Amino acid sequence: MKKLIYLLLGIIFGITMFKSGAASWFRIFEMFHFDSFHMFGIIGVAVTLGLIITQIIKRKNIKDWSGNPIIFHPKAKGFYRYMLGGIIFGLGWALGGACPGPMFANIGAGFLPMAVVILGAIGGTWIYGLLKDKLPH
Repeated sequence: MKKLIYLLLGIIFGITMFKSGAASWFRIFEMFHFDSFHMFGIIGVAVTLGLIITQIIKRKNIKDWSGNPIIFHPKAKGFYRYMLGGIIFGLGWALGGACPGPMFANIGAGFLPMAVVILGAIGGTWIYGLLKDKLPH
C-alpha cells in the first residue's frame, strides 16, 4: 500500500512539475539568462516550504511511516565544497536542461531524448561513488 502511495505522490509531483513549467527547457534557459522570475519563484517556494516542514518535523518530533524518528544529521561546513558541488550541479542542469525531478517528468511526457540526460546523471553518480573515498568530505 505504501508503494502505491509513493507512486501516486510521484505522479502528482511529475504533473505539477510539468504544468508549472519547471520541466520546460525554455523556462530553465530563461532562468539561467535572468530573463524570467518564473523558476526563481518556484525554487523559492520549494525552499521556503522545505524549511517550514523541516522545522515542524523537528519541533513536533514527527515520525516516519514505520514509526521511526526522523533524524536530521548536521552537515559539514565549508564554502568551497558546496560552491564546487553547486557549480557542477548547475552546469549539469544548464547543459541537460533539467534537474533530477523534471528529468523523469519529461520522460513521462514523452520527451525520450531526456533518457540521455538520465543516463548521464546515473553515470555521474556512479563515478562519484567510485571517487568518494578520494574526495574531501
